[in-house]
Amino acid sequence: MKTFNTGNITFQYPETWEVEKADILSNPDCIATLSKGQDNLINAVMFPTATTLDDYKVFMEDVISDDGGVILASDFTQIAEKDAIKLHANMDTPEINFDIHTYVFIEKGDIYIFELRTLDVSGESEREFKNIISSFEILK
Repeated sequence: MKTFNTGNITFQYPETWEVEKADILSNPDCIATLSKGQDNLINAVMFPTATTLDDYKVFMEDVISDDGGVILASDFTQIAEKDAIKLHANMDTPEINFDIHTYVFIEKGDIYIFELRTLDVSGESEREFKNIISSFEILK
């Protein structure tokens, strides 16, 4: 396992994943982008927020539904010793059909969103993503 560390957050990720240059021009809140081949992409963002997990869960579900996605599961969970939202949805666009797995944390006025977009139907990438999230720590 390798360690990703921004000074504010840290997490472990498998050597099969590559840290990409975060596209902060189009997404200034991006703190990490990781990929595993062409079929798997993890984006992590962080920004200040006044929302709650309850309110953000509703917002997230509405956005995915409005974008034509189908929510397969949306629950509150505890992972990495923190309360979180865990969401799984399927997006079917004219170009591609993919799954989204998302974990959302709200800690001390900041929101942390980790999203896996994957074409992997074996479940391996989802298991690796869950392991990455399980190692997530806020350092400040």
